[in-house]
Amino acid sequence: MEQTKEVLLTEEGFKKIEDELEMLKTVRRKEVAERIKIAISFGDLSENSEYDEAKNEQAQVEERIMKLENILRHAVVIDESAIDGNTVTVGSIVKIEFQAPNEEEIDEDEYTIVGSAEADPAEGKISNESPIGRALLGKNAGDKVEVQVPDGIAKIKVVEISR
Repeated sequence: MEQTKEVLLTEEGFKKIEDELEMLKTVRRKEVAERIKIAISFGDLSENSEYDEAKNEQAQVEERIMKLENILRHAVVIDESAIDGNTVTVGSIVKIEFQAPNEEEIDEDEYTIVGSAEADPAEGKISNESPIGRALLGKNAGDKVEVQVPDGIAKIKVVEISR
């Protein structure tokens, strides 16, 4: 399924994808090809698990290469210097106060709003297409929003916006 919509990326995200693609094409392809060559040398391919594993890995590498090439083909790199520090946009770093559904405690978190291709919640990067990311877009410091999350309605206050 060919992806046709534009993919929003920060400059850092674009570079990270380019680097991964280069590594897959230059290093991983050669490693897998060598594994296949060694497995073939074992003889009878019909009962050769090393060969099957290497071919499966080759398919995974080629699938990832195609996916990354597709992302780069449709990439729109956000000009981070043009980001307005007053309004949440893709590329903004947003400090929020988050109150989970049915909880009294308020947590303070910081997220970078990124395109879906480079979202990584563990690194504090949330997609502009996620429920929280979507709710924060266009907001200013001091704004409050309620967001539907799996557990119910979360309350979020935008504390600070930077880039």
